[in-house]
Amino acid sequence: MSRSASPLLNARGLCKTYQLGQQSLPVLRGVDFTLERGKFVALCGASGSGKTTMLHLLAGLDQPSEGTIQFSGRDIARLDKAAAARFRNQHIGLVFQAYHLINELDALENVTLPARLQRTPADEADQRARELLAAVGLKDRLHHRPTELSGGEQQRVAIARALINDPELVLADEPTGNLDTGTEGEIISLLHDLQAQRELTLLVATHDEHVAESAGMVVHLRDGRVVSV
Repeated sequence: MSRSASPLLNARGLCKTYQLGQQSLPVLRGVDFTLERGKFVALCGASGSGKTTMLHLLAGLDQPSEGTIQFSGRDIARLDKAAAARFRNQHIGLVFQAYHLINELDALENVTLPARLQRTPADEADQRARELLAAVGLKDRLHHRPTELSGGEQQRVAIARALINDPELVLADEPTGNLDTGTEGEIISLLHDLQAQRELTLLVATHDEHVAESAGMVVHLRDGRVVSV
């Protein structure tokens, strides 16, 4: 099977249990999950269902207690922190509910940061960031800091930042969770359009039915298990 025809990501038997003192807290309980290239998938479930934990495992931000995660044929479940950080910066874009922008940097600097960490030449990183900020509708906000931007604008900066290294996979955790209804719709439309235009592989954890309606596929989690696809 060719690389392009194979799934981008294939997780099997994913379990995650946290130890809280003497108490064990199982969050994921044997999840099997396959993500095809170029798809927009919504990961849905109530708070506490395991959505964020699953994204953290798939991004290499945490390690599973059990199970494997094959990303383009490479098992990333047991990478150490340094290797996981390198892999994530090269292959995965992250979008968070709370934006996680650096207040001391303007929009352009925030977007270029992952590229600079990858040692992309400054001029190339700057040009790419300008193009991405224009693509998300912020060409006139390049030098505004996060505190000078609305919530929706900050999330647009975060989306541009997630795309700066041309990732194979974009993971978004409740990207509309801090936004009002009107702005939420704008971000959903933006994600949908970017995914289609750039043929992104996009996995969005959400409890927002409007995000789910925009996705090509919906996976439901309940109590740490996949209950329907």
